[in-house]
Amino acid sequence: MLLFLLLTSLFLSTQETQLKNDSVSFSFPLTSLPRSPQTSPSFYSSFISQAKKTPALKSAASPYSYRSRFKYSMVLLVSLPIGTPPQSQQMILDTGSQLSWIQCHKKVPRKPPPSTVFDPSLSSSFSVLPCNHPVCKPRIPDFTLPTSCDLNRLCHYSYFFADGTLAEGNLVREKITFSTSQSTPPLILGCAEDASDDKGILGMNLGRLSFASQAKITKFSYCVPTRQVRPGFTPTGSFYLGENPNSAGFQYISLLTFSQSQRMPNLDPLAHTVALQGIRIGNKKLNIPVSAFRADPSGAGQSMIDSGSEFTYLVDEAYNKVREEVVRLVGPRLKKGYVYGGVADMCFDGNAMEIGRLIGNMVFEFDKGVEIVIEKGRVLADVGGGVHCVGIGRSEMLSAASNIIGNFHQQNLWVEFDIANRRVGFGKADCSRSV
Repeated sequence: MLLFLLLTSLFLSTQETQLKNDSVSFSFPLTSLPRSPQTSPSFYSSFISQAKKTPALKSAASPYSYRSRFKYSMVLLVSLPIGTPPQSQQMILDTGSQLSWIQCHKKVPRKPPPSTVFDPSLSSSFSVLPCNHPVCKPRIPDFTLPTSCDLNRLCHYSYFFADGTLAEGNLVREKITFSTSQSTPPLILGCAEDASDDKGILGMNLGRLSFASQAKITKFSYCVPTRQVRPGFTPTGSFYLGENPNSAGFQYISLLTFSQSQRMPNLDPLAHTVALQGIRIGNKKLNIPVSAFRADPSGAGQSMIDSGSEFTYLVDEAYNKVREEVVRLVGPRLKKGYVYGGVADMCFDGNAMEIGRLIGNMVFEFDKGVEIVIEKGRVLADVGGGVHCVGIGRSEMLSAASNIIGNFHQQNLWVEFDIANRRVGFGKADCSRSV
């Protein structure tokens, strides 16, 4: 499976695109499926604490209304109807990536097992991007994905994700067809013919070639259910494009934006960047300077919300303080010399509920008094083999310099990205029941 799609080499233009007021409104099922234990950790629950409610802002009416459910364990997997007539495609919802891509093959095997690979020959709305398309030109300012001309004079792309996953194919245009009366315009997608993962990506960052930007979606939200390690059972949650009927009680924090002059080597200006203020464990506020959660002159320290990352990741200055407090509370129980996925070393054998009770609740503090609270019973993630780990990794081990709030700490929580108003909203929920 893919690791953090946030950490790819996809970075867009230094210019931000102003979205128009006409937005799309859909709701989908999200499915989160497990990743390989060697590539990424597993996680559990989070919810928002009481804080002052922010008055709802006006929003434009959406021309579409579409709703469905999704499954979840480690990544959020949504099934989208691609093409005309539509073919259902499984795509990992990733707020840290820009380019969306699907699995494509010209000939789809018909006998068992049924294939979910997209067959371009069956869609009347499919078209390819030629080499002379502006997006295909190397080093253009608005799309830095490595592209080239293939033997057929088509725009070819290839890149590796941080975990070594390869995605390679052609850039194409295709519609998302929700019904006979509802479809997006043709969008630029990757049509992967050689990928080491069998799922596509739904890129939802702030880049102008993300799915949200191209489809003029100014608001989207999802509710990640609690992970349950139970054979034969996969929990389901909800995904909305457009207005969410549950948003009246959401609490909002502002998205941070960066000007042209603030572009730095370690900064991702297209990420959903927020003002993380601090971390509490139990009743103790950890001695982490706010500067650890802000981009420094090199861009390191940026804090973002990322659905494509499973665990939460912290820069060393913050991670070390978290680990120091965990060691103080339950140090003798730590699994010595054990590092899960190469990034998480706060792991334990034994009774996870008892260890979680000793650690206590974990709280991520944001501006405006908004908090995400991870209850003590869900502080530890079951990573298999009787081992449980605190759901936080060290970002420097990924060659990243960012603080990343992953989907493990977004469970039982509505997360709404209100792009038009440059804010993120949170709302406590039982996501297995939310609609």
